[in-house]
Amino acid sequence: MDQMPQTTLIFTALFVLMSVPISILVGLRRAETGIMMLHGDDEDLLRRIRAHGNFIEYVPLALLAMAGAEIAGAPSWLVLACGVALLAARLIHYVALRRNPTGSGRLIGAALTSLTMLVLAASILLTLGGVI
Repeated sequence: MDQMPQTTLIFTALFVLMSVPISILVGLRRAETGIMMLHGDDEDLLRRIRAHGNFIEYVPLALLAMAGAEIAGAPSWLVLACGVALLAARLIHYVALRRNPTGSGRLIGAALTSLTMLVLAASILLTLGGVI
């Protein structure tokens, strides 16, 4: 349990690298439209804001759960698989929200995100002595 959560740190870096351009795209659209607060009636700006917001709402807690599972001693393959699944989920969700918000991509991305978080939470509890 004394190990550093190296796998989680790698995925944290990847998610930070994803977050920066997502945030920049919001700022660029604000500059293009002159809308500095909220979204006005600009549908594209609204989608960019929500894509960034949704990313920020879910990724930190998922990474915390991943680090918890890794520190608690979950199998490394499980932590890696959850990291890959989370990365795929967030990419699918982002692309779907930006391109076709009413399509199934958002649901797939959200469901995969939630499933990954549930697996990580269960892994923490099981690894810490069969709490569940």
